[in-house]
Amino acid sequence: MTKIFTDHQERWMTGIGLLALVGVIGWIDNFFIMWTFLGVIYLFAFYEAMKLFKLSSSSAYFWAVVLWIAAYFYPNPDDLFFFMAIIFASSLAYMHNFDKRLLLPFLYPVSGILFFLILYQDFGIASMFWLLVTVALTDIGAFFTGKAIGKTKFSDTSPNKTLEGVFGGIALATVAGSFAGLYVVEFGIAFMVTLVTAIASVFGDLFESYLKREAGVKDSGDILPGHGGILDRIDGYLFGAVMMVIALRALI
Repeated sequence: MTKIFTDHQERWMTGIGLLALVGVIGWIDNFFIMWTFLGVIYLFAFYEAMKLFKLSSSSAYFWAVVLWIAAYFYPNPDDLFFFMAIIFASSLAYMHNFDKRLLLPFLYPVSGILFFLILYQDFGIASMFWLLVTVALTDIGAFFTGKAIGKTKFSDTSPNKTLEGVFGGIALATVAGSFAGLYVVEFGIAFMVTLVTAIASVFGDLFESYLKREAGVKDSGDILPGHGGILDRIDGYLFGAVMMVIALRALI
């Protein structure tokens, strides 16, 4: 057990620092500060996604910034993705040489980060804590269960992940995360929402592994020591946030 911590000391230290920062922002619980914090994550994640998709366009960054500013004022930020889709579809139809791949970073990670903001806006800081606990425990549970009993490969996309680890992570997150959800909903709903969120986070992590494999890189960036890039750290949350919002809207 000690070896696991010493071999990944830089990763653990960065993780603790990030957790402390998130804790302070959550304690302040202010929409402008949360929007600003998520905006910084958003811009770094967008930049990393542009590299993964091998895209270069100053106009894409312009629209990304416009979209995030609009999200501060507009009451339903998830609508804004469809607004961007209309703009891009119109541009594609009008300018035949328009690179249709420029829509990709708005699909991932922009849509996912918009749902972070929606989760906070619609369900409060307790729901953000719930998401944090669920995705983190899915990741931690998968890591330790995989190390202990993992034998069966989960997917060729991520050869180090095991089926046993995935099930262990989902089980741990669902049981413990459901109690975090009690600050938002009753236990039955919390259990169902936590379960589908944990499952979604697994595939969020897997999807980013797929993108990195396609791009031929190990990490999406190098801004976070021991973790790689922003996308390497929030990949599970990007799918998890979307699924949590959908599930809460469906069940409440």
